[in-house]
Amino acid sequence: MMKFTPGRLAAGAAAVTVVLWASAFVSIRSAGDVYSPGALALGRLLAGAVTLVAICLVRREGLPPRTAWRGIALSGVLWFGFYMVALNWGEQRVDAGTAALVVNVGPLLIALLSARLLGDPMPPRLLAGMGVSFAGAVTVGLSMSGGGGSSLVGVVLCLLAALAYACGVVAQKPALGRASALQVTTYGCLVGAAACLPFAGQLVHEAARAPLPATLNMVYLGVFPTALAFTTWAYALARTTASRMGATTYAVPALVVLMSWLALGEVPGRLTLGGGVLCLAGVAVSRSRPHRRRHDRPTAENRPRPERVP
Repeated sequence: MMKFTPGRLAAGAAAVTVVLWASAFVSIRSAGDVYSPGALALGRLLAGAVTLVAICLVRREGLPPRTAWRGIALSGVLWFGFYMVALNWGEQRVDAGTAALVVNVGPLLIALLSARLLGDPMPPRLLAGMGVSFAGAVTVGLSMSGGGGSSLVGVVLCLLAALAYACGVVAQKPALGRASALQVTTYGCLVGAAACLPFAGQLVHEAARAPLPATLNMVYLGVFPTALAFTTWAYALARTTASRMGATTYAVPALVVLMSWLALGEVPGRLTLGGGVLCLAGVAVSRSRPHRRRHDRPTAENRPRPERVP
């Protein structure tokens, strides 16, 4: 019978996050055509906040300690708030290839910032895996771009979104050492929703005219890819390095290709499939650990023996 060790639980939580974040791209296809970037971000965060607060009340989770609030506030403003608005806005102005190239700089920035600010190690396997996955993400984006155009404003917005994502993750990591994953996610989501309140008027106006499927997709984005996926992300992040978790998100483009194929009937081409395989291969490399040499392992012959007391 398989034992659910902390390492396996963290890996399972990371897998849930990646799958739900990939599903978000399919839902955004519907909601993004009706809701403006700011209104969509606010509606998603409000749905997520209501869900998270309800769970906190059921579990009787208290307020996070004061020492965790700095990281919670920074991640809430940068990642939950600014990132979602900038990404929604930027992807309306650039083609998919450019968006994949710019936004997927985020995990690389996480690795650099976490090494500099958190002292995370940068093993060769992690760097090699991230390089392979980044190449795969760009390949997927270019193959699905459809010949669209790009604007300088869109590129800048995607770059700012990637930077906000990286800074938010690095700020969140220390907070997880002082508060629970649910606390960090709940109050980060509330901070992000508060930062997006200037879009409340747009949300009310657009929700009154939006078709039901678009609104349901916005609610789905809040409950699952936000409330659930950000909590499982925080749970896994608390048990590994920020750079390794960032590398895991490179599996998202491959899953987006698969879900678009199954849910939307978008049959991927060979180049798209090849890029997806590269993404998954890079994640596997980045999360692998070097095997210990056989002669390094303690055996019956080389195991240290206790000294005899004369």
